[in-house]
Amino acid sequence: METSPDSFGARRVAVWIGFGTLIGIACGLSSAVFLLLLDLATHFRNGHRWIVWTLPVAGLGIGWIYDRWGRRVRAGSNLVLDTIHGAEAGIPTRMAPMVLVGTVLTHLFGGSAGREGTAVQMGGSLADRIAIGFKVRGPVRAELIAAGMAGGFGSVFGTPLAGAIFGIEAAAIGRLHWAALVPGLVAALVGDRVVHWLGIAHTHYPRPEVWTLGLVELGKWMLFALLMAGAALLFVELTQRLKANLEKRLPLLPWRMFAGGVAVVMLWQLVGTDDYLGLGIPGIVSAFSAPPPGWEVFLLKILFTAVTLASGFLGGEVTPLFFIGATLGAAASGWLGIPQELAAGVGLAAVFAAAANAPIALSVMCIELLGLNMFPHVLIVCGLAWILTGHRGIYSSQRVFRRKLTFRAEPARPRLGELP
Repeated sequence: METSPDSFGARRVAVWIGFGTLIGIACGLSSAVFLLLLDLATHFRNGHRWIVWTLPVAGLGIGWIYDRWGRRVRAGSNLVLDTIHGAEAGIPTRMAPMVLVGTVLTHLFGGSAGREGTAVQMGGSLADRIAIGFKVRGPVRAELIAAGMAGGFGSVFGTPLAGAIFGIEAAAIGRLHWAALVPGLVAALVGDRVVHWLGIAHTHYPRPEVWTLGLVELGKWMLFALLMAGAALLFVELTQRLKANLEKRLPLLPWRMFAGGVAVVMLWQLVGTDDYLGLGIPGIVSAFSAPPPGWEVFLLKILFTAVTLASGFLGGEVTPLFFIGATLGAAASGWLGIPQELAAGVGLAAVFAAAANAPIALSVMCIELLGLNMFPHVLIVCGLAWILTGHRGIYSSQRVFRRKLTFRAEPARPRLGELP
């Protein structure tokens, strides 16, 4: 008996829904535990400020553990992307628990880092375990890992649609991984629901009012996008160059993390505030209301985060980049004549969109977080900032299928980190 193409397609969708549901449950549970532990760590640090003084010692301990048992895990999100692109070694089972504990400890002791990287790595690792358990290989395995990225991203931020798009957009420049859309969408939706059912709340942001878009406003957004691209490039270049310099001067990870911890403590004492430690969510929220932050605020967050991540501490870049974009946007709002809430919201998305080469996902995320009034402003700025940053980004393992602007195909499909 022959099988019709329609029945084959229906079976494939059913299989994707099944796998997406399993991955979504795993991602939702891991994100819920992660968010709960992050909240507890942040509250403890805020109530016991002395613990920040021990960040160098914590770095020494975390670095020793990772140097002994987590050498492959240290590649982080780039390892997940390499596996999607066909790397045979795969993702170690220990990645999920190690990055979870390492990130929570980074936040507990005062490191400036985010949570997206951890959620994406946990999601990719758990999805790979599910794929291996069902003996899934080849391109299908890559699609499930991409679905794990989507589930982790969507569930940790409460933005399932953005998570689904991030899963198909983040792996490459110039090509969307459409085959992972169905399992990724299911994983992100299920993961988000699991987090909500477990009573974990996400940050709520103000909803900006409608702002008419005309030629004058478009010109303002072009200048705004230039600022966002500049901030993204500054963050990427500073972090990567600092990391390379530290690796050259301090080859052993424990001592790099000790030195990074000392530097963060010194910066903390120099500025005299806790605002740049941890996620920095209060700083993001305050950027939406008057008075706008000073121009130095986003620069200090770049410095704190670059030192933290370049020295080897665990965590992602998203929330610090949200902080950088929101505070820079708010600071520039008066100068450009853009409503502060709108500028903070668009900036929140645009810096990470440029740094991660994911303008579509971050535009959708901004709309999910802040409402439809963000459209089309956020799409315009994210797209322009993405183009202006060129072929640079926080994920060196992204493949380049087509170059920006020229849309010239890259037959060799080089890694982003290998481009001139």
